[in-house]
Amino acid sequence: MNQSSVSKTAVSKLLSPSELVTRARSIKLLLLDVDGVLTDGRLYFSNEGDELKSFCTLDGQGIKALQKSGVKVGIITGRTSNLVAKRAFDLGIQLLVQGREDKWEALQEILGEHRFALGEIAFMGDDWPDLKVMSRVGLALTPANGHFTVVERSHWQSQARGGEGAVREACDMLMKAQDTFDQILESYLGENVI
Repeated sequence: MNQSSVSKTAVSKLLSPSELVTRARSIKLLLLDVDGVLTDGRLYFSNEGDELKSFCTLDGQGIKALQKSGVKVGIITGRTSNLVAKRAFDLGIQLLVQGREDKWEALQEILGEHRFALGEIAFMGDDWPDLKVMSRVGLALTPANGHFTVVERSHWQSQARGGEGAVREACDMLMKAQDTFDQILESYLGENVI
């Protein structure tokens, strides 16, 4: 059975625009996977064994804007990388859990320190290790190139691919649903706009 025949028989969980807005209004925490979401999913290594990652500046700006709007942002990833720690620090992300294949367990640790209801959490993932969390939180998000089984179980899918602005789309969607998008945009425009 090929991928297209499987995905044609599955029932999509993508929400209608009104259902999406209803759920998105409740979100207080956006959690992100790294490889395939904040990056294009490719793993780059130098001859010396150094790992390289490429991050999208649009995603970074979206994360900063979303945090400015009052929604916290965190990262849960199965791999461990100093590059991810630096990127999180640069973006002001304080919730960072690395090297955890069981992302549900990692989320339980976060919830032990921070009081969020599952319905107040959105998670953006792209592959099977993300499904346990995505199937239990209020809003399951995936990039355009998420694995078809993840797409089938997501409430929303970006038009952009992972590492190419998918996270920015998610941030914009959340701010628009929460009526903070225009206010945050105006804070970047400053006064005396023509």
